[in-house]
Amino acid sequence: SYWTWGDPSNQPVLLQHGGRDHARSWDPIAEALCGDYYVVAPDLRGHGDSQWELGGEYSIRQHVVDFLALTELVQQPLNVIAHSYGGLITSLAAGSYPERFRAIVSIEGRVSRPGPDPEPLTPERMRRAVERRRDLEQRTPRAYASVEEAATRMQETNPRLSDAVAERLARHGTRAVEGAEGGYRWKFDNWSRPGVRRDDISRAEGEAFAAAVECPVLLIVGELSGARENMQELVRHFPRGRAIVVPDAGHWVHHDQSETVIREARAWFARAGA
Repeated sequence: SYWTWGDPSNQPVLLQHGGRDHARSWDPIAEALCGDYYVVAPDLRGHGDSQWELGGEYSIRQHVVDFLALTELVQQPLNVIAHSYGGLITSLAAGSYPERFRAIVSIEGRVSRPGPDPEPLTPERMRRAVERRRDLEQRTPRAYASVEEAATRMQETNPRLSDAVAERLARHGTRAVEGAEGGYRWKFDNWSRPGVRRDDISRAEGEAFAAAVECPVLLIVGELSGARENMQELVRHFPRGRAIVVPDAGHWVHHDQSETVIREARAWFARAGA
């Protein structure tokens, strides 16, 4: 599933959301850019209105395949704004096919999975993985009585969300539960959660992909986010990288300070064409 705004003859901007999110979280950004750009925002597989993957195998490699397949539907090279896990997908795609990308704005993005490198596959690790997955099969996702209750849950996670933004995110991010139980559940597949999906990209591998990205990359980090501590370490792996900190913003910079993100993205894309 993907959404579009603007004239297809204009230069494209692809908006890639992160984990447990959906394409319509980009609405204000898309609406601000669509007068000058053709904006395309996909729902990752297992998210938003995209289909869930049978068996729950949400590997980073398959997300990159999906991402690159979508790039073939628009003019190239293209601009990208990505958030969090979407930034990892973008860096892997742009490192593999640098000629397809004109400029990238990565909001709280990264170049590899957080924490230590994946452990070698051992019988013990396989056992833990099997048990974690079988436990998840027994988990019933929480149902909310209303969209408003789901919006309140989002504000508990990010208190900087206004009522209007939280309601919009919850409205597009939930679906009605069928049957007598009723209520609303998040659209994303539980199997797509970190710790269950497969992100087996080592730090060295991720850095090698970043080094192969040829277009300019702007890393935007929220002042209140933990990513600020290692942003210079992240951005230095991109040959044409730069990092900025946005005041009064956490991990969701495009929600907390959307006007700043729009302004910085416009300037970055314009500079890339200079």
